[in-house]
Amino acid sequence: MSKTISIIFIVVAIGLIAYNVTLVNFADPFEKNSTIALIGIMASLCAIVLLLVFITSKKIQDKINKD
Repeated sequence: MSKTISIIFIVVAIGLIAYNVTLVNFADPFEKNSTIALIGIMASLCAIVLLLVFITSKKIQDKINKD
């Protein structure tokens, strides 16, 4: 997977976070729909972290193979 595809996935995850934030009812964040939106936000954040780890590991692998 190339770096551009990873960046596209990160942008999509940020878009999902923005959408889910609009669904959260901040007066009652633990009602049914708000809970689903919070789970979606957490899942998107996990996806971003995993993609950043993947990009970093690819950079390290390129440096090792270069030497």
